[in-house]
Amino acid sequence: MELFANDLSIHGQFHNLRAFRDALARLMAMRAAARRFGREVHCHREFLTVIAIPGVPLQQTLGQLAESERRAAFWWLTRGGPFWDDVRRHGVGDWLEHRCEVVAETAVGEAAFRALHDNACGLISVSPSDWEFSPVEVIWRREAEGLRERRASLDNWWDVAALETHLQTAAPPIKSWDALRDVAIRRFGGLTVAGDCFRPIAGLPFSVGAAERVLLLFDILARLVRAFDSSGRRTAEGHDIYRTYFTGGNAWFSDSSDTEKLNFRNELTFRHPDQPGRSLFCPWHGKVRHLELRVHYTWSGRAGAPLYVVYVGPKITKR
Repeated sequence: MELFANDLSIHGQFHNLRAFRDALARLMAMRAAARRFGREVHCHREFLTVIAIPGVPLQQTLGQLAESERRAAFWWLTRGGPFWDDVRRHGVGDWLEHRCEVVAETAVGEAAFRALHDNACGLISVSPSDWEFSPVEVIWRREAEGLRERRASLDNWWDVAALETHLQTAAPPIKSWDALRDVAIRRFGGLTVAGDCFRPIAGLPFSVGAAERVLLLFDILARLVRAFDSSGRRTAEGHDIYRTYFTGGNAWFSDSSDTEKLNFRNELTFRHPDQPGRSLFCPWHGKVRHLELRVHYTWSGRAGAPLYVVYVGPKITKR
């Protein structure tokens, strides 16, 4: 389960520094509890701009605390993260609302969107606040699809003991490349994953961040494969996925250059997962910055056609 710090749960409700200090201590205690169970609490890079004390941004309020009280929180919210908006999943065309209020651009909206796309997510909320209830129900609508609705139900914690109780029985986080392989194959049945796909990654030191990024890449591919209507035409979601992750200078997926295709043709050719004796040329790849990993795949782009994931490992086209 991915945990998100609920930025909406800080809404100017603190009228003195003491009340804020106590609430911050509870929030940091929940983050510490999550980390004891091998999980991080994702936050937004703009978290420090929310208003804690009326008229005072969170960053300024933190500055009024003793260094020992603010150090860990300031590190988390400015440098440590992880920051969910760096790998944001919902886009400008996604209408997300809770109790008739728009929650796009917030942790609530992002967690709901991920939950609706097969990622278990929960919220960590500040107490006291207007968010001391669970579950949090979110509606996702897409205007281009006739305001078709889907609903997400998010668990929400604002008490350390309750969070710890849940984490004691929750499925453990991924802690090895073997576990990553098992989760990826089990979770993304819509993809055809080669049996030796994860072999190249086996000798590398394990990284939770890299593993999470690989799962995100698999998830995007699985969503893209499904994004067709009954007539075989790409849906609005499919077009949005393509624009967001496959175009532009910072695209998550790209084709190898012509030079790379020429110089590394053998290295970019893999055994066909379904047809013994045949091979697949797979220059298209997803990118993982940490450890400089690549996910190579091939797909015709047609509705109903299989997408083959053939390689997860170090960058191939590297001199």
